[in-house]
Amino acid sequence: MVMGSLTQDAEVVVIGAGPGGYVAAIRLADLGKEVVLVEESEDLGGVCLREGCIPSKVLINVVDMGNSAVDARKMGLNVGEVSYDLDKLRKWTGSVVDGLTKGVRMLLEKRGVEIVHGRAQFVNNNTISVDGGKVKLNFKHAVIATGSRINELPSAYDLPLWSSSEALKLPEVPKRLVVVGGGYIGLEMGLVYAGLGSKVTMVEFSERLLLGADPDLAGVMIKHCEQRMDRILTESRVEKVEKSGDGYAVTVSHKGENEVIECDQVLVAIGRKPNTDNLGLENTDVKIIDHGLIDVDVHNRTSVPNIYAIGDVVRGPALAHKASREAKVVAEIIADHQAEFDNRAIPAVVFTDPEIAWTGLTEREAHDQGISYKLGKFPLRALGRARTMGRTDGMVKILSDPETNLVLGVGMVGPHVSEMISEATLALEMGATLEDLMVTIHPHPTISESIMEAAEVAAGSAVHIIAPK
Repeated sequence: MVMGSLTQDAEVVVIGAGPGGYVAAIRLADLGKEVVLVEESEDLGGVCLREGCIPSKVLINVVDMGNSAVDARKMGLNVGEVSYDLDKLRKWTGSVVDGLTKGVRMLLEKRGVEIVHGRAQFVNNNTISVDGGKVKLNFKHAVIATGSRINELPSAYDLPLWSSSEALKLPEVPKRLVVVGGGYIGLEMGLVYAGLGSKVTMVEFSERLLLGADPDLAGVMIKHCEQRMDRILTESRVEKVEKSGDGYAVTVSHKGENEVIECDQVLVAIGRKPNTDNLGLENTDVKIIDHGLIDVDVHNRTSVPNIYAIGDVVRGPALAHKASREAKVVAEIIADHQAEFDNRAIPAVVFTDPEIAWTGLTEREAHDQGISYKLGKFPLRALGRARTMGRTDGMVKILSDPETNLVLGVGMVGPHVSEMISEATLALEMGATLEDLMVTIHPHPTISESIMEAAEVAAGSAVHIIAPK
């Protein structure tokens, strides 16, 4: 590639430096391709690293430690009043994010990936322009990895309300906070601010929180939310948000009646939408489907054979680890390797307290699709390690094929399940049966034993509980 000219030739152009884009660029470079990575932000890593997954987990971890210290009083640990130094917390969060973004840049530069900062737009099926034509790149292959952005609240688009991005910067801890949206982002951030001292009111349009998870898993977490939040209003809609003194007046329709809730800040967490509407895709033959998503095949190839798309801009859960897997698949295909996105399971994790995780078939999906299954549930109250931690609210459940005992899906709620779900995902990828999980020796005493125990319940050979007949 000749650098410095207005129009340049590139073997592969990757648009977006998030967990899909930068992974694709690194893998492509390792496979011998010349890669140009175009990223609008000066910082690399995408929304996940800069203002999503990573900074949120910093805050969640700190609040969890504070809650654990308070909870441990009943075990004999004497602690005083737990308080938070917001300046130190902001600096710690910033240092974590800064270290990781610099690490991403180092990995790319060491592999010879050329990084171009600016907004990319397609001119045609073989050319993109950056920042309105300051640079033009003629490419052999392109990978679209532009991610997604936060939905705005239509009734209050002109007010300085918080999105998760603003909330993660810890501008303040409002005395009264209304969180609009009871999905995973709203729940994670609502619990963070409740832990920091805000009186949190959550407003969710659906009949329950975290609609994507099975009710029995979500129910355990919701009980904890009810203890830590001031109010939870389901089957409710925000009709209007207005300024009221130094704060806001939020009109909420709840059970057929309107109620005005006074608060100091509003956090809007009502989902995300793909960043495909300002890419110049109308200048290409790339096919757009519902909700602005790009249509791709099992190779993540678009309707234009030399253009690929990965991550939040294509079908499937908008998860960083799914984007990274798709990135490796696309890189290998471009390098003429045999590959396709044929994973059996994509794990999902909600970093609430307690954590929730699931992989493969859920009970809700099994019911909707008419799939027969055998169910094994093991409650954490019967687990030694959970009792030593004082964390007995939770369970692991396994869905299996009634005839073959093949593991179809696993769900769990409790401490450390974000780490445990990988074992379940591996079991699904490897085509494991209940017996495979049962005969795998799990160290004692650990929370991970609950996976083995749930398999025994499903197989009808439970040892540590009286299994339901």
